[in-house]
Amino acid sequence: MFKGFKQFILRGNVIDLAVAVVMGAAFGAVVTAFVKDLLTPLIAAIFGKPDFSNLKATVNNSTFLYGDFINALVAFLLIAIAVYYFVVAPMNHLMARLRRGEKAPDPTTKKCPECISEIPIAARRCAFCTSAVTATAGAD
Repeated sequence: MFKGFKQFILRGNVIDLAVAVVMGAAFGAVVTAFVKDLLTPLIAAIFGKPDFSNLKATVNNSTFLYGDFINALVAFLLIAIAVYYFVVAPMNHLMARLRRGEKAPDPTTKKCPECISEIPIAARRCAFCTSAVTATAGAD
């Protein structure tokens, strides 16, 4: 029983997942601090109100704290913007630069000349319309 557990724990994907969770938590703390300590005060300097938590409405003796919802929504949007512009966009740009010199991979599919379906490059007959396909017909 212990041997099976040891095998499970030492499998590569379990370790990778554990590392990803720890890194994700650490990165989340960095992004939250960036938004809370830099972006929110910047918005407060521009618009004059960084905190909406005291906004509320009362209907039939029920209090709706819609200010907390606005705070959460603004924080989510700021975190999404920060992650996109400071992580996703630069990584996409870096990956595009790294792939710039690579040649395109050979095609693995071609179009059937009869029904225009995608079929494997080595197919002699279309799986969709069953028409005969020559070796060079429809190759892209």
